[in-house]
Amino acid sequence: MKRTLLLFSLVFAFSFRASAILPDMVDSIPMWDGKKLAADIYLSPVDPQAPTILIQTPYLRVLYHLGLPLGLDQSMAGFPYNIVIVDWRCFGGSMSACVQQPDRGKDGKSCVDWIAQQSWSDGQVGTWGPSALGKVQFLTAVENPAALKCMVPLVAAPQYDYLEYYPGGVLRTEYLEQLDQLGFGLSALVMPNQVENFVWQYLQNTTNFPDSILVPALMVGGWYDHNIETMLGFFNGLRTQSPVSVQNEHRLLMGPWAHGGSGTAQVGTATQGQLQYNNAAGWSDSLALAFFDYHLRGIQNNWNNTPFVQYYQMGENQWQTSAVWPPAGLTNYNLYLQPDTTLDVAMPGSSTGSISYSYDPLDPSPTIGGATLRPDLDQGPFDQAPQVESRNDVLVFNSPVLTQDVALKGIVQAHLKIASDHPDTDFNIRLTDVYPDGRSMLVQTGVRRMRSRNGYTAADTSLITPNQVYDCVIDLPSTCITFLAGHRIRVDISSSNYPQYNRNANSGGLLYPGLSPDSLQNPQTAVNTVYTNSVNASYITFPLISYPLAAGDIQNVQPALAVLPNPSGASAQLSITLPEADELQVELRDLSGKLVWKNSSAHNFRHLLNLPADIAPGVYFVYASGSFGRTQTVKWIKQ
Repeated sequence: MKRTLLLFSLVFAFSFRASAILPDMVDSIPMWDGKKLAADIYLSPVDPQAPTILIQTPYLRVLYHLGLPLGLDQSMAGFPYNIVIVDWRCFGGSMSACVQQPDRGKDGKSCVDWIAQQSWSDGQVGTWGPSALGKVQFLTAVENPAALKCMVPLVAAPQYDYLEYYPGGVLRTEYLEQLDQLGFGLSALVMPNQVENFVWQYLQNTTNFPDSILVPALMVGGWYDHNIETMLGFFNGLRTQSPVSVQNEHRLLMGPWAHGGSGTAQVGTATQGQLQYNNAAGWSDSLALAFFDYHLRGIQNNWNNTPFVQYYQMGENQWQTSAVWPPAGLTNYNLYLQPDTTLDVAMPGSSTGSISYSYDPLDPSPTIGGATLRPDLDQGPFDQAPQVESRNDVLVFNSPVLTQDVALKGIVQAHLKIASDHPDTDFNIRLTDVYPDGRSMLVQTGVRRMRSRNGYTAADTSLITPNQVYDCVIDLPSTCITFLAGHRIRVDISSSNYPQYNRNANSGGLLYPGLSPDSLQNPQTAVNTVYTNSVNASYITFPLISYPLAAGDIQNVQPALAVLPNPSGASAQLSITLPEADELQVELRDLSGKLVWKNSSAHNFRHLLNLPADIAPGVYFVYASGSFGRTQTVKWIKQ
């Protein structure tokens, strides 16, 4: 337990050094109930009365002696903020304050109130921290301490949601195991409540409170994190439900980052798994400091004019912006699973066709990278070819080699037609980006337990009839990646991804004997089938900017257009998807409606049209019309 806690905590200690940065003061902060929490206080060398950044941690505050966050490492030189780092009750130096049911929000408020009264404080406090250190910031903010001015939670949201622990009805085995190892003891809550019941409804209703956040939040997340959907959902709630006075102050930063906790993949680092994102390094720190400067020091750094959403488009490896998430301009494309294991926009031509494989729960398909937490597992993008796709218990479906870039933004959804010779089983999806050199780099994963195919309450769940055809819908968490020209889109289908997800014994019996997150009772080998024909068609739905469709392949495609990139500098292209070959008219108008440029020509299905590079910077509207009906419009910002 102690060894695991130390390993996990080192993510926030950054690096071992022979020397250490020691706090200016070690103090104990009185709480609302008279008990005290241990605190390290690092004072700003710039100002004797400075704003303060509060960090509340269950991972041993003394580990920050090895290096401070926000790019400081071992030096406070020139830093205009105080930093106060506090051990949670029942953790580290605050064990003496332990009570059976700590109120972390009230404790946070007590810390903020105390800081505001100190001689070295200017009375303004912001909060910062990842994971559990982020979750506690929301609880503190709900208490509305007067001195709290802003917050920066990383890879965190406050909600306790059934699908966080049982995505697709399947327990996240390694996740719960690691949370228990870290001392949170959540198995006692999660394991007895294996279906969505009144306990989950209560937790979901009482921990999802965007309307109660009264201070600006900069939420920072990662595309390889396990909190993606709760983060995105809570941010959208902040933008629509928090008080009107603060709605436009919230910001979201989504980078190409894993959750962190072990290894080299951390929020804000360049190395993530087996890939490198050099132009993402340090962004979380830079934006957090700009956010603090604006809200705590009143510096007019134009932060108030920054986009609401900044996100990293992997593949292109570029930062992009949007007013909302998901961004506008997306079209859902269905790629059908073909009998020859390809992916194609055309439905299979044959009325018969299926592919079967065996799944043995005693020899499960292994977890290689992804949104993991346990320190013995890799995090982030890893090649699935050597250890996953080389096995005989996985089906591998590939798109053709792409002739142009394909930009994906949002939730991928698998719609499978399946059967099994057993009364229960699972289906797992791994989405990968296949490089020209053969690497199959993991993008995202998803899972569905067949007894939960109709929902997650006890009334929803039922076993399946062996060898009968069923629908299996699997949602993958949001992602953001461009599959580059020369690459392929790949979908791996298996019935396990262990230990990220619990193994199904296939027997239809008790799922979690002894309420253990990792146990099997009467495991049996199942033969599972995925159908690939026109009667029982399986397909994957991708939210894309466009897809390189061929004549005759268009099926249910709506006209769509987007400017890439947007905003853009000297050059930009209009990406156009048409439902059929058409005579297309394109007009470019400024904000006053004045016609600036127009183009008219025939196009087949997919086209990239260069926009004029010599017009003045400003905001323009692109109008495209043709026989497809209503004129399509997109806004373009020329920088």
